Amino acid sequence: EEIERETAYPDGKVEKVLKNGCHLIFFPNGTCKKVGSDGKTITITFFNGDVKQIMPDQTVIYYYADAKTTHTTYSDGLEVLQFSNGQIEKHYPDGKKEITFPDQTIKSLFTDGQEESIFPDGTIVRVQRDGTKTIEFNNGQRELHTPQFKRREYPDGTVKTVYVNGQQETKYVSGRVRVKDKDGNIIMDTKL
Repeated sequence: EEIERETAYPDGKVEKVLKNGCHLIFFPNGTCKKVGSDGKTITITFFNGDVKQIMPDQTVIYYYADAKTTHTTYSDGLEVLQFSNGQIEKHYPDGKKEITFPDQTIKSLFTDGQEESIFPDGTIVRVQRDGTKTIEFNNGQRELHTPQFKRREYPDGTVKTVYVNGQQETKYVSGRVRVKDKDGNIIMDTKL
């Protein structure tokens, strides 16, 4: 672009105004600021390679050169971080966070302390504030983890519970109940 005028300042800063209306400001430390002809689009290229862009809608895009990470802040408060390994984090104005990992696992962190992870195979893990965990497998099985027990529910209605003391209880759809001690010895079996 053709330069319309150039001004050198005592502090070492140089400003160039281009005929298309853009302003380029060069700082002594190597930083460059470009103000678009619209007066609203601003790009600052820092001496360390970082780049900050301010868009007309006030979206701010900051690229961290060393970390190869982009941090975008939208005018509505949504922040999106994109890491070089493919991980993407979304930080919502209400405090919720959503992380998409390189393997496409999606983890949501809610403001009330709950968490939800959705894995590429369709498995869903939900963790409540009290630490209770529910796992829904893509084969229809479901697991519940509490401080007292782990329980697996099968699609056919069978429910197997393992307690912290090692005791196991299996309830079958038929009504049969089998209980084993921590060593696997049958304590009770109501064969029907």
